Amino acid sequence: MSSPAPQPPLSKHEYERLADFRYRLRSFLRFSEELTQAHGITHLQYLLMLQIKGFPGREWATIAELAERLQSHHHGVVALVSRCEKAGLLERQPGRDDKRCVEVHLKEKGEQLLQQIALLHKNQRVELQQMLQALFSA
Repeated sequence: MSSPAPQPPLSKHEYERLADFRYRLRSFLRFSEELTQAHGITHLQYLLMLQIKGFPGREWATIAELAERLQSHHHGVVALVSRCEKAGLLERQPGRDDKRCVEVHLKEKGEQLLQQIALLHKNQRVELQQMLQALFSA
């Protein structure tokens, strides 16, 4: 196996762009963390509900799918789902095709809370999207 060709060092401008990208990304994440906290849930609870609602093609997801989408371990997602279930935000249902598989669905309380928080993210998301487009088109 050959080693990759050496890369030239980054220029000052490239460091500035990378630093700006990380700053703006972190600013968005901090805004989101503070917003979810103000609504009485953790940032991970919000991300879990967002991934359930935003799962492609359906209104639910399995634990394994959520672990992938959250880039987390299976057992960590199980614990997170349990906390959200206890808070009345979501529920587990047996799998349609395989009863060993668990489907995670939002409950009405979770749907409403997710919608409130997601709407408050809209302006910051648009600003971040515009910044990313400008950054990667330059």
